[in-house]
Amino acid sequence: MTNRQPIPTDALLVAIDIAKVRNEVPIEAPNHKRRRRLSVLNTRAEHDRLIETLRAYGKPVICAFEAAGNYHRPIAWRLIEAGFDVRLVSSMALARTREALHNGWDKNDPRDAQVILHMLRIGATQRYHDPLRAGINDVQELSKTHEAIAKAKTEIQHRILTHYLPLYFPEIERFRGNAATGSSPSLMPFQPRRASRLCRRKPSSKPLGTSSVAR
Repeated sequence: MTNRQPIPTDALLVAIDIAKVRNEVPIEAPNHKRRRRLSVLNTRAEHDRLIETLRAYGKPVICAFEAAGNYHRPIAWRLIEAGFDVRLVSSMALARTREALHNGWDKNDPRDAQVILHMLRIGATQRYHDPLRAGINDVQELSKTHEAIAKAKTEIQHRILTHYLPLYFPEIERFRGNAATGSSPSLMPFQPRRASRLCRRKPSSKPLGTSSVAR
């Protein structure tokens, strides 16, 4: 069973809805009824402004966000370097919680930030591990590249098997998936194209080895 991360009662809770250009950041301070809301651009100066604003409260800071491609990594690095506790929110858990709270699939950045803050308050988050600090950045990038290449290969294979072969080489269906014949895509470079089949001339009736030069 997953261990829940405890949230101190005097902690400053910060939710960040990550985007490419602008991040929505609601801040919930203890013993304050109203939340503070900031819009932070993805620039060095804006990150510094956010860190200084959070430090001014003089309380332990816990930040949470949903991973969005690689856009979250710069601001996550800055928050960790500033000494803040950084948490990660599962994308699936965020979607299900948003549907449960708002009874619908409609979403926007301020609403997602409020849902992230709610999940941080109840402890439905994960510990964020930065790849650079953990020393696994190169391994992670290689793994992501391998995943992208494997998906592309599978997509191309399915396109060949479902579109190209039924039109131009339907006979391969008997041998596809047969362990003795191997994989059908490996045979494709050796198969003639449709144009070469139509333009192929009839075989010559001359015996092999005879030519005009020989005569």
